[in-house]
Amino acid sequence: MDVKGDSFSDLLLKESFFLLIKLEDNVYSNTSIRNSFFEELENLVKLGLKNIEISWSNNKNWFDFVSDIKIKYPRINLGSASIVNKQSIEDSLKIGLNFSMMKFWDKDLFNYAQSKNYLLIPGINNLKDLKEAIDLRCNIIKIYPIKSKDSSIDILNYKNIDFVAAGGLSINDLKTYKSLGYKAIVIGDKGIIKKKFDPKIYEWLKNN
Repeated sequence: MDVKGDSFSDLLLKESFFLLIKLEDNVYSNTSIRNSFFEELENLVKLGLKNIEISWSNNKNWFDFVSDIKIKYPRINLGSASIVNKQSIEDSLKIGLNFSMMKFWDKDLFNYAQSKNYLLIPGINNLKDLKEAIDLRCNIIKIYPIKSKDSSIDILNYKNIDFVAAGGLSINDLKTYKSLGYKAIVIGDKGIIKKKFDPKIYEWLKNN
């Protein structure tokens, strides 16, 4: 396992969820929405939020916005999500992000990231793709969408792989998936309630 993968696994043990943020275009153009976003983020980081990923967007403002977060919070394990092409990997590398996640398995994109020594975590839910990813020495794998996982995948059979569960999960699902052997979960749409971060996330961070 490379050094980057190693330290990443350590982070999974320290904090068991990723907060996935999908930015709407108005966050770039509307100052008050932007300020309120940063205010909330500041509160979560103060409480100890460690892992954040931001959905990649071809919007020209995405790069600057995510760069600002990286500069403001250098200690956060910051990554990008919904990686679909080489440009999204190049953008992530230029900002200096720690990792990226793909929605699905894309062998060529994974190989491209490996050639750049960059940590790209695939989304997988069938046995064929899982075997292919493991053959390519992929050791952190997101099972997505978790609700339609192939029943023949038993994550407990893969001792050297860190599995992350994703797809329609909230902070309430964390305990369940940890008990099933997942190192972490991704909280996406259910992390936002009425355009604010789920109050239960604040609660969890305060208590852990």
